Amino acid sequence: MAAPPLKIALLGAESTGKTQLAAELAVWLRGQGRSVAVVPEVLREWCMREGRTPRPEEQLPIAQEQERRVDEAALGAEIVISDTTSLMVAIYSAMLFEDGTLYRFALARQREYHVTLLTGLDLPWVADGLQRDGPHVREPVDALVREALARASVGFRTVYGRGDERLANALAAIAPSMPGSTLPGAGRPVEVSRPWVWTCDKCSDPDCEHRLFTSLAERPQR
Repeated sequence: MAAPPLKIALLGAESTGKTQLAAELAVWLRGQGRSVAVVPEVLREWCMREGRTPRPEEQLPIAQEQERRVDEAALGAEIVISDTTSLMVAIYSAMLFEDGTLYRFALARQREYHVTLLTGLDLPWVADGLQRDGPHVREPVDALVREALARASVGFRTVYGRGDERLANALAAIAPSMPGSTLPGAGRPVEVSRPWVWTCDKCSDPDCEHRLFTSLAERPQR
């Protein structure tokens, strides 16, 4: 019986590199001979098409469509990378309309992902003319993502770095779910260890968290 597809969720505030990281992960994993599907963000697609922010009653169908596309992709790929999940729709709905009713659906679905990656705030804000928010919203969104995941006991890894470093850190976070894979240029299997979860509820200093993650990623192989 074939193993179920590995489902990877990329979460994070706007302009934190989710889409680029999803594409880079897909390229690298395909280079390892894996079948990979990338599911783009439905909410962003909707806003671009309609030219506005969804109304409260339009939020749930968008969240459901995001997960439907993930399920569809999982029928034909070994690995599915979702460039955001329904949880981001729930968070924006709560921020904009004080409507937290989507959380139950979104968190139930989030638990079905094997790996949840949170993109760090270390990348500079880059406006592309299509962003729904601005740089001042990134920290509140980041905090809400962390709060929601912690409340639902969903483990996650925060990914920092730029360019190849960010990709390598993401691959290191995925490694426990992919025994036998190798990091770019490492030439050896990555360590399979208990997934690290950001657990400090007192400090949101990204530099502090970055040091913790880097320490884990650079731990010598046993």
